[in-house]
Amino acid sequence: MPSPNTRTALITGSAGFIGYHLCRRLLAEGWQVIGLDALTDYYDVALKTRRQSILLQNQGFTAVTERVETPVVLDGLFADHRPDAVVHLAAQAGVRYSIDNPESYVNANLIGTFRLLEAARAVPPQHMLLASTSSVYGANTRMPYAETAKSDTQMSFYAATKKANEAMAHSYAHLFDLPTTMFRFFTVYGPWGRPDMALFKFTKAILEGLPIDIYNHGDMARDFTYVEDLVDGIVRLIDVAPERPETPEDIVEGDSLSPVAPWRVVNIGNSQPVQLMDFIAAIETAIGRPAIRNMMEMQPGDVPATWADADLLQRLTGYTPKTQVADGVAEFVAWYRDFYEV
Repeated sequence: MPSPNTRTALITGSAGFIGYHLCRRLLAEGWQVIGLDALTDYYDVALKTRRQSILLQNQGFTAVTERVETPVVLDGLFADHRPDAVVHLAAQAGVRYSIDNPESYVNANLIGTFRLLEAARAVPPQHMLLASTSSVYGANTRMPYAETAKSDTQMSFYAATKKANEAMAHSYAHLFDLPTTMFRFFTVYGPWGRPDMALFKFTKAILEGLPIDIYNHGDMARDFTYVEDLVDGIVRLIDVAPERPETPEDIVEGDSLSPVAPWRVVNIGNSQPVQLMDFIAAIETAIGRPAIRNMMEMQPGDVPATWADADLLQRLTGYTPKTQVADGVAEFVAWYRDFYEV
């Protein structure tokens, strides 16, 4: 039996890329973790089940295989486990896929988040942390992106659903006094990453001697964030639950704290944008083989650059992501070679 002082976390999307790393970290710190994941086939289910099987080796982990949007599932988990912290990562991901299958984003991202908020309304946790994305900054060209900047011009339906999640969570935080942090993450990469992401696709293609598709002819930059750095930021934010300010004047300049709710948005990014061609060069170095490059036009819904202002994260937690791209890419390539026996 867990100690009465043991804290419980509910993690949605627990068998996903970020969810897996977060669960491992919390379990290592002594948390009881309830992991909800639908194990959908958006990408290789074997990768998800492998992650989940590793988590299940820890007695503190409980796996629940259900969709977040299924009625009463989350109500039951909140009622049964009364989590101290909730980290909502479950979502239909991907900018490009949202052009082809937008309804899946409505179900997972909008209805699923609504179910979570309703469950939390009935059984309030100490802190709710919901994943948003740097994609919400959309057509905003003023960089680095600050949390207090306007973000009303989303370029993809995926980004639009995430911005809607922020607004939904704000309304529940205001109406029902639910302490909520939205964290916007920036191009996360690392071991156990998703097969639909650039690092995975590039590594696979280069090792197989196949060409890689380079969009916008390589004229792109991303604030690549190593997954363990992202997890560090999330874990540190758990104990920094926002409080409703007594007056708007109580909000410090640069803080995204709502003037009317215990709600805040926080960037988690490396604050060091890297050119796409430099990222590819790091992969080539780690693999020891050059890529065959297929230059292409910009994809619909994509943006040419992202760059996080991470000052607020540092002020709240004392932490700033620090992993350099060359090191993080090398870790991924080593994992890929081992996992796929290449």
